[in-house]
Amino acid sequence: MQKKENNKRASFSKGPKSAEQRNTGRPGKKTYGKSASEKRDSERVPSGKRVGKSRVSANEKPERNSGTTKSFAKTGTDKPLKKSFAPRTNTTPSFKPRKNDDTLRLNRYLSNSGVCSRREADKYIETGCVTVNGKIVTELGTKVSISDEVKFSGQILNPQQKVYLLLNKPKGYVTTTDDPQQRKTVMDLVQNACKERIYPVGRLDLNTSGVLLFTNDGDMSKKLTHPSHNIKKIYHVVLDKPLTKNHLLEIARGIDLDDGRIAADAIDYADEENKREIGIEIHSGRNRIVRRIFEHYGYNVEKLDRVFFAGLTKKNVPRGKWRFLTQIEINQLKMA
Repeated sequence: MQKKENNKRASFSKGPKSAEQRNTGRPGKKTYGKSASEKRDSERVPSGKRVGKSRVSANEKPERNSGTTKSFAKTGTDKPLKKSFAPRTNTTPSFKPRKNDDTLRLNRYLSNSGVCSRREADKYIETGCVTVNGKIVTELGTKVSISDEVKFSGQILNPQQKVYLLLNKPKGYVTTTDDPQQRKTVMDLVQNACKERIYPVGRLDLNTSGVLLFTNDGDMSKKLTHPSHNIKKIYHVVLDKPLTKNHLLEIARGIDLDDGRIAADAIDYADEENKREIGIEIHSGRNRIVRRIFEHYGYNVEKLDRVFFAGLTKKNVPRGKWRFLTQIEINQLKMA
């Protein structure tokens, strides 16, 4: 009996295995996934290795293609990441270039020619002072071509490139483009500077030296000389006698002159040991205003030198010499 039972067990154990038995190695027990230990083993990565979008696991290697795309190993996603290195075949720009247009408004034409600002040009146009190809034009907004013949008060105009030039003016020169008394003018010092027609911005007295700007930009000239813009100017003054402290304070507070009240934006002694030398900052553009301020108290101005104008200085420019402005300086003037 014992042998028969053993034979039955042996024959039962040697029978065909079911699919479940082949998969698990254990008869009669169903599995619905990996065990916790098996999951930990499969997810374990050697030290120093990371699995991510830009990393490759220890058991996987990136697949390389011979084409123009680069394939990276799968990192838990169904689709591989691809980065294209194919050269661009369409080199046509996505924008349409502007058509060449050589026309411009008539008031700008006058301004570029150095006649006046654009606002003033509108007034001249309305009054019939401008002709285009022999015909009087009074309509604002009229456009003209570079090839048109434009005249202002009978003189042919030529729109030019904008030029900005700084002169360290010496004494003995009149700030004007033409002097009926045949005196030396500042134009004599810059006559060979450029082919464009330039003119001084503002003016300095015959015996006043320092920074003087030249340009053919009518709008810029109008802006820098109009009192509403409060353009900063600094002068170095040398008096015939020391300036008293009371007079200095009164000039700072403001004094009354024949043409109205005036006050210095800032004033102080240039040298504490020599109180004849004064530094004064003022934005007024009235005629001989600095000299008249000190003459009001009986002082005689022996030397007057403008050392600063609208952000410009005469540094590294010898007396009687000039230089063109840098693009940075031009931009600063436009923002003043």
